[in-house]
Amino acid sequence: MRRKPVLSHSPLLFPTIPAIVVSVLLPAFFSEARAQAVTSSSFEEELARNKKKNAEVRKDEKKPEAKPETKPVDDKDAPVIVKSYKFWGRSDRFIHFEHDVDVNKGALNLRSDKASYRFLEDEVEASGNVRVEKNGDCYYGDNATLQLDSGAGRIDNPVYKLLRSNAQGHARRIDLLDDERSLIHEGTYSTCEGLNPDWYLKANTLSLDTGLDTGVAGKSVLYFKNIPILATPSMTFPLSGARHSGFLPPTVGTTSKGGVEFALPYYWNIAPNRDLTLYPKMVSRRGIQLGAEARYMGETFPGGIYKGETTVEDLPSDRITHTNRYAVTSVHEQDLMPGLRLAWNINVASDDDYPADFSTSIAKTAQRLLSRETSLIYYGSFWNLGLRATNYQVLQDTTAAVPIGRPYDRLPQLQFHAEKYDVMGLDFMMDSSLTRFWHPSLVRGDRFANTFQVSAPLISSGYFVTPKVSLHATNYHLVNPNPGQEQDSHRIVPTFSVDSGLVFERQTNLLGRDFTQTLEPRLFYVNTPYRDQSKLPNFDSGLADFNFAQIFSENRFVGQDRIGDSNQITAALVSRYLEQDGSERLKLAMGQRFYFNTQKVRLDNTVSPSRSDLLLAASGKWSEQLSGDLGFQISAGTRQSVQSNYGIRWQPEAKKVLNVSYRFQRDSLEQVDISGQWPVAQRWYAVGRGNYSLMDKRVVDGLAGFEYKADCWSLRFVAQRFAVNSTTSNTGFSIQLELSGLARLGVGGNPLEALKRNIYGYQPNSDR
Repeated sequence: MRRKPVLSHSPLLFPTIPAIVVSVLLPAFFSEARAQAVTSSSFEEELARNKKKNAEVRKDEKKPEAKPETKPVDDKDAPVIVKSYKFWGRSDRFIHFEHDVDVNKGALNLRSDKASYRFLEDEVEASGNVRVEKNGDCYYGDNATLQLDSGAGRIDNPVYKLLRSNAQGHARRIDLLDDERSLIHEGTYSTCEGLNPDWYLKANTLSLDTGLDTGVAGKSVLYFKNIPILATPSMTFPLSGARHSGFLPPTVGTTSKGGVEFALPYYWNIAPNRDLTLYPKMVSRRGIQLGAEARYMGETFPGGIYKGETTVEDLPSDRITHTNRYAVTSVHEQDLMPGLRLAWNINVASDDDYPADFSTSIAKTAQRLLSRETSLIYYGSFWNLGLRATNYQVLQDTTAAVPIGRPYDRLPQLQFHAEKYDVMGLDFMMDSSLTRFWHPSLVRGDRFANTFQVSAPLISSGYFVTPKVSLHATNYHLVNPNPGQEQDSHRIVPTFSVDSGLVFERQTNLLGRDFTQTLEPRLFYVNTPYRDQSKLPNFDSGLADFNFAQIFSENRFVGQDRIGDSNQITAALVSRYLEQDGSERLKLAMGQRFYFNTQKVRLDNTVSPSRSDLLLAASGKWSEQLSGDLGFQISAGTRQSVQSNYGIRWQPEAKKVLNVSYRFQRDSLEQVDISGQWPVAQRWYAVGRGNYSLMDKRVVDGLAGFEYKADCWSLRFVAQRFAVNSTTSNTGFSIQLELSGLARLGVGGNPLEALKRNIYGYQPNSDR
């Protein structure tokens, strides 16, 4: 319901005008049907002064600027306040304002040289140097028509600036449909500052919807440096960088395996917690590949979640192999009820060469063992019970000298684990598993394995002693035993161990800095009697990697089929340099295992030495910018290095990082890995990584490129080469133009993902 009029002068002339407040500089008088303002010398002087002042202001306002904070949301009942130097009108019909008109209602402000307000339509029509501010967005134009209640209207020949997306442009006309929607006719859109933006989108129509956070351009051409680079009948883009449905920018690339590739992805934002990406791709040498990626997450009950991701790729009738090529990857986790979780991880490929032919990184080509696992686990207060099934697909490398062995399938496996701490000063632990092992060519059977442990830890601030007794009990039932093997067999092996250590501290100074230095000697004794296990099957056991974690374990094997006999002690010494706040700046460690018996349980015919190799390690973070680590394994017999690694990282500031590492394994591997991101000129960054095999004299994985960062766009060029098998490499390049607030246009895939994956510490130059 409209309120009664409130006029600052001659209120009797307009008894039925809607709620409007008019403020003038001088008194005026009106005739019966027409009100004409009286001018005077003082009025002319004041008008001249203000015109001069406004002319100077408008001279500086060559483009509209958004206010730092959005005005309050429009209030339909807010009064209309109009300020001007001159006005006249007719009762119940209109009021005409002239000279620096300023109209305000809630979050809407209009300024112009002239304006007319029509009562019946509740509409303002303005002309001459029109400026409209609405919810923080600014528009300049020649003429404007606005509904004050709804905020709908039109602006002719506008230049605009949008607060939320920091976008600007110009148009022939803008239709303001409501508080959230606007339609731009024959206009431009850009997030660049200035009158001549580096990039802009020119379209017949631009529909902007801040409620849906979506912009839709019809019959549009994208210009970069005034050169058209992309034309499309329709383009959808987010106004704030959020996800939205629509076609993504096409990608064009080339690889040595597939030739030229062209993809036009479509993204469907199904819901805030679900989306689907379809990416049909044309591969010049192979045909059309269809792909889809679905992601989802949600809540099954208060505190329970479900989440997953599934990717499917299919290439019917490959032109090179003349076969159907496909791959499927699916990961899922779901809480069915409190404590009960369902999960699966499924990976499938059509053939051995699929990763080598279609992957874009060495990480994927190295995946020759595809696991398929489904599990159902219930978590109790101190125990859990799980049922799982595991199967493997082996993708053989036809160029390798030795084929990849196929692991056993577990169809199924039932596992139980329980542990209780500090029960009358004792810690208890139990692991049980019942597994059916299947293999197409090896011995198959069932295994029931149990491990029981009891320990009595004695822990103080300066020392600890933990004696522990373990019992391993295993039963086998074989379906097709080898000659000399029994169909049913069992094994019981006890183990006794004592883990002990001391902690000494002192205050010290290193390179002019105060530290707390610790000295931590540690002794770990293990005694496990010998049990003949040569006739037992080996479903999943192997020799564990030798490292600092392994030398403090009771069993030198992984898996349940081999329990190593031992009468040994491990000695280690660790020293740390700690800051006053407890952060560790430097750690030095050394350790070695000494054997008091000849080890009889073996997987091959190797002879056990009297002591293990010597382990040396150091790691440090001298500052927030510089860190490094190194490790050695020195042979006890030859005094030569069995394996070693060195690494250093320097990151003096954001977007400046260098990584250098060296890895060595005698007779099998020697590689140097260098990667980094570094500014080389103003706005220019060099990026790269080289993983070079000194033994094979080839680049295992290499990447090099440049990045350029402007105010509203970034450019990346990356060339990549990676090994797909022992003799062949794949080479490709990618170019990406990232237009802030619009899209990423790419040739040859996504270089941003390649840089994040290959360069530790890399930061996109588009990040603020």
